[in-house]
Amino acid sequence: MKPASWSYAESFVAEDDILAAARSRADEVGVAPVGSGVGAALRFLASVLDARAVVEIGTGTGVSGLWLLRGMRADGVLTTVDIEAEHQRLAKETFTEAGIPGNRARTIAGAGLDVLPRLTDGHYDLVFCDGDKREYAAYLKEALRLLRPGGIVAFDNALWHDRVADPAQRDEETVTIRDLGRTILEHEALVPVLLPVGDGLLAAKKEWAPET
Repeated sequence: MKPASWSYAESFVAEDDILAAARSRADEVGVAPVGSGVGAALRFLASVLDARAVVEIGTGTGVSGLWLLRGMRADGVLTTVDIEAEHQRLAKETFTEAGIPGNRARTIAGAGLDVLPRLTDGHYDLVFCDGDKREYAAYLKEALRLLRPGGIVAFDNALWHDRVADPAQRDEETVTIRDLGRTILEHEALVPVLLPVGDGLLAAKKEWAPET
């Protein structure tokens, strides 16, 4: 894809001043939020699912969370997990500025793999993963348990700065993301797609299981 076309696609759905402020906060605390193309894709997925319950691993300053909340149904609740409580405080500022009611965003401070096992099986419409890349395989395992049939799991940074497509790149994070893609492709209960937005968004639908 030519750079001009990529930029055009990234900015196709414009961000407002609230998201711009959230990005400024992210710069101040050294957080890398999702790109606007990924944000728009997340809002689209949440909207298509008519999502009532979403899990996010990696709150940051609320950029991706706000995109998700804007796609969810009006009574939907986002459960967002981050190891940095200060980042979550900034995310709450973002949600408040956007007029999101406080009861629609449940922030949990902690490591993803400590928090996810405590969440309810089969309860969630969408699980978005943007935490430690080395833990992506473990996030997938938890997401498959948390998702209802027909729900979607999505992973940010699926192209990982153009490293995943280069077989010569063998660092731990790149290999983990590359292996994750292969696992999702080969999983009989998942319908996958890899979108070249932002730094890559890998998503998969959990198939409906036949009743027994």
